[in-house]
Amino acid sequence: MLDVKDLRVRYGAVEAVKGVSFSVSAGSIVSLIGANGAGKTTSLRALTGLVRPSSGEVRFETASLLGRAPHEIVGLGIAHVPEGRRLFPKMTVLENLKMGAYRARRQKDIASTLGMIYEHFPILKERGRQLAGSLSGGEQQMLAIARALMSRPKLLLLDEPSMGLSPIMTAEIGKIIRQINDRDVSIILVEQNAMLALTLAQYGYVLETGSLVMQGNAQELLRDEGVKKAYLGI
Repeated sequence: MLDVKDLRVRYGAVEAVKGVSFSVSAGSIVSLIGANGAGKTTSLRALTGLVRPSSGEVRFETASLLGRAPHEIVGLGIAHVPEGRRLFPKMTVLENLKMGAYRARRQKDIASTLGMIYEHFPILKERGRQLAGSLSGGEQQMLAIARALMSRPKLLLLDEPSMGLSPIMTAEIGKIIRQINDRDVSIILVEQNAMLALTLAQYGYVLETGSLVMQGNAQELLRDEGVKKAYLGI
């Protein structure tokens, strides 16, 4: 489904991503783990056209993503939930959701998608007229994910969905991620919470200072002594 080869991204003189390659199979969850500054967020931003790679190749299904504008990439079937949620705080929950469906041309398509969203996130239906900025942290994260799903993506990119959440809400977000994947949405999950990421994923990639240093079956990575010491606190 997605094939990334030798991806390199520079910010001026600094190379933030150094020849990273990874792939995502249809229907799978793939995790990218690593410390701050590892290149995880930059990699996602490169996939969605928010930063321009200096070299490499990114293909989604049959299309090259390089040089495409973010709205074109959304149209191909990729949605991005950025780190920090990036909601419109002075707009209502419903208005935020409808912003995610800006490419839909028919109201009945939006209504149908909202129905699916409310199955996953019933609290958002209750909060429909509430300003997004007044929601709790967990509710804001749900809204950010739901807004991305309004474009009916084939591939969902999640950047630090557990950031700032309580353990109980983190577990709830993990449950929601599984439910989304059960609907045949492939997922790239970027997380500093390596336990969460590798528990949810089938395959994992470990990044350090912009380079890929390890990859493998997620359960095998969970058992790896180096991963345990560096990322799991064991």
